[in-house]
Amino acid sequence: MADRFHTASARFRHRRDPDPATLGSQEDVAETLDSLAKHYGLRGYLLINVPSETSTDFSSNVLLTSWPDEMLKTYDHAGLIFGSPVIERLRQSTNPFTYDADRTNRRRADGKAAIAASLFERHGLSRGAYFPAHNSVGLRGALAFGGTRDVLNPREMAELNAVANLIFTEVVELRAGRRQNVSLSRREIECLSWASAGKTSVEMSEILGLSEYTVNHYLNRATRKLDAVNRVQAVAKAIRAGLLN
Repeated sequence: MADRFHTASARFRHRRDPDPATLGSQEDVAETLDSLAKHYGLRGYLLINVPSETSTDFSSNVLLTSWPDEMLKTYDHAGLIFGSPVIERLRQSTNPFTYDADRTNRRRADGKAAIAASLFERHGLSRGAYFPAHNSVGLRGALAFGGTRDVLNPREMAELNAVANLIFTEVVELRAGRRQNVSLSRREIECLSWASAGKTSVEMSEILGLSEYTVNHYLNRATRKLDAVNRVQAVAKAIRAGLLN
């Protein structure tokens, strides 16, 4: 049987055409992720932007997943994003790691360990691994696979880690390409440009002669127009769409 890992890896590594219209589709990526999950004896996949400290729900950070809608809704309804040891680890480290829903959630300090573990076990995702990823402009994400099989061995971890950045970058570019006709005002572009240079809202207000409130208003509006979850992702999407140099 052909090795689906090498097929998927080649698919992403040899992509050369920069035109978003010819890069394929998110459906193609989803099919590849589904094949990878099955090849490694896992049940499902998850591709996300790493939630920021101010994120109040998990669903808005999901790029692609085979998780059931019911699972995502239950996760957010229970407020499991707050105090999640997995999300906290993704914020602090770029190293891949395995998880066990029962053992991992014992580290929760919010009293929701049993709720979280039960949710993952009920949907057959009690064990798996996360692979942190990033793209060329620094947007951070993660690719995860889950199921009920024994822990992935070092070789399997290395193989899946090798495609995490490629897949994350592919999906971010595809999603940005869909939004390339977004119209931003001059002020919104100015604020995103300074944000891409690492300036804070306070610094931007001094540079542009605007109040901090007004700067945040322009940034929030641009973020919504670009269908982004935070200003970092908004900058990445604006650059990909050719709205920023």
